[in-house]
Amino acid sequence: MPDTDYGYALKMGRKRYQDALARGEYPYLPVLDNILANTDIVATVNLGVMDIPLAKMVGTKTAERSSSFASNFMPLLPERSEFGAKWTSLYKYQVEEGIQEPVVAYEFMNQFYVQEGNKRVSVMKYLGAYSIPGSVTRLIPKRTDDKENRLYYEFLDFYRISSNCDVWFSKEGSYKKLLELMGMEPDQVWTQEERLFFRSSYGRFAKAYSMAHGDQLQLTEGDAFLVYIEIYGYDSVKGQTEREMYRALMKIWEEIQLANRGRKVELIEEPEEMETEHKPSIWKWLLPADDMPEHLKIGFIYADTIENSSWNYGHELGRQYLEEAFEGRISTVVIEGADTEGDIARAIEKLVQAGCTMIFTTNSKMVNQSVRSAILHPEVKIYNCSVNMSYSSICTYYARMYEAKFLMGAIAAAVSREDKLGYIADQPTYGILADINAFAMGARMINPYVKVYLEWRRINHEKTAAERLREQGIRYISGKDMIIPRHPSREYGLYVQEDNGEVFNLASPIWNWGKFYEQMIQLAFESNEELEARKGKKAVNYWWGMSADVIDVICSGNLPHGTMRLIEFLKNSVRSGSFHPFDGFMYDQEGIIRCREGERLRSEDIVTMNWLAENVVGRVPDLEELNDEARERMQLQGIRVDESVQTEK
Repeated sequence: MPDTDYGYALKMGRKRYQDALARGEYPYLPVLDNILANTDIVATVNLGVMDIPLAKMVGTKTAERSSSFASNFMPLLPERSEFGAKWTSLYKYQVEEGIQEPVVAYEFMNQFYVQEGNKRVSVMKYLGAYSIPGSVTRLIPKRTDDKENRLYYEFLDFYRISSNCDVWFSKEGSYKKLLELMGMEPDQVWTQEERLFFRSSYGRFAKAYSMAHGDQLQLTEGDAFLVYIEIYGYDSVKGQTEREMYRALMKIWEEIQLANRGRKVELIEEPEEMETEHKPSIWKWLLPADDMPEHLKIGFIYADTIENSSWNYGHELGRQYLEEAFEGRISTVVIEGADTEGDIARAIEKLVQAGCTMIFTTNSKMVNQSVRSAILHPEVKIYNCSVNMSYSSICTYYARMYEAKFLMGAIAAAVSREDKLGYIADQPTYGILADINAFAMGARMINPYVKVYLEWRRINHEKTAAERLREQGIRYISGKDMIIPRHPSREYGLYVQEDNGEVFNLASPIWNWGKFYEQMIQLAFESNEELEARKGKKAVNYWWGMSADVIDVICSGNLPHGTMRLIEFLKNSVRSGSFHPFDGFMYDQEGIIRCREGERLRSEDIVTMNWLAENVVGRVPDLEELNDEARERMQLQGIRVDESVQTEK
């Protein structure tokens, strides 16, 4: 056994060396000069003296000393060598006085390579230090379409405002998301205090992640940190100790594992997909028995009041349906106005204390607190109403509204003799662009010359979206899906405004949340073994449509008989699966083919749709154009570029 610090370091180096050989990997330190042999460097930037994160110190500038170290910077030369004596002397100096002289290093692709000071780096890594001072020169490669290169240029934009090189992500768009979660603007230059707070918080998290053996996962520390603050919030993270972070990290480890697997969302598109042979039916569960409860209490949480929100009003109708459908067997508890993280946390806790074993949080802004509360109360099933949200501690649910919007577009084109239709959307979150495009395609199926003029409700503008459409002479408009009880108006669903100002409703999409909740309760009582098996492996999103009777379209009795017959035919075809709105050739506004003849868009492509159909007139607004409410939604569910999409003109 080694009895000196150099002896221990040597043992660590030799072990890494042998492990690398066994895996067929290069066992020594990487050499930057070799890496750059076939790389086009377009700029050299002197960064001055900075604290280099030792985790980012990965190799040497030249090959001169590379073979003296294993790839973890631990020594390989004998203890009695001149090298060993110098290493030991440096170690003692660091312990007694502290190494102050900066190393000389080069930064390339956010990794650092030492030119002078290899042994200093080795000693500091052995001691478990977080960083080392260094005089750094940055080498910037030519911009290419390679993913790593694109990630690096995103990092350069981030570094320009933050002067932070600690964070590295494996997925594009993550630096932007980090800034959103921190409440920072994309071009906002950080103050010195903000830099210190972030570096300190991130450094503590990096140590906690290491304690949790995060190095065994494919996630970078940055990837894991993004999941962590997405759930807990950046402000709370700033005040946590390393030990507190470790404990909190362990509580959400299933979510970290899910992120490690790519945060894939499994879309359950029919209730029957989740049925199992061993799952008892809800009717059997609800019947009195010695070993089964006689009564089920369910909680509902709304972000606003029922009177002020058509969205909450729809869920409230669903809750009332549920109580009627299971009269005497189910009772429900409602909490309104849970608009902040604190409100949501208190609301969930209140429902848990009231004996609710199922809780539905009906707004996507509640998702992070839903995850936290689900971790605290594993005995309670918590569901959040959102789409494409990747968490394994809760399930999410949403409806395929695009099916109804397709029919609405067909109705609009059938009853209008005009080639201009209007569509009002809230904000560009997941699923919304699919609704817009489905409406446009339904209209084009009836009238190949029709254009759909798109306006956004939640942008900063002195005029309403409806007013902007009317100024363009557009009378047939798809507006909000339901009325707001406190402010009743006919401007919902598909409506037409006559020249005299009178408004007539033509059709309305229906969110049948009662049927949704009825079937959700039945699915909730699958075996605990199956639920546990999903944790850390799958994110389940119940995404049902007309086939499950959770989406429908109600037409005005004044529609022409032929139009009514056509819509019933289309509705039954969509419900049976014999017709799909996103089949066949589809082009976007840029003329790019999004789907070919004989093909159908995948469900994942529909949920994450980030393009507008060729017959849509309008665009996706920039973040700064949106109001505060829309920006908050965008932080959670804002559409992002899908790197897997392959397009061609």
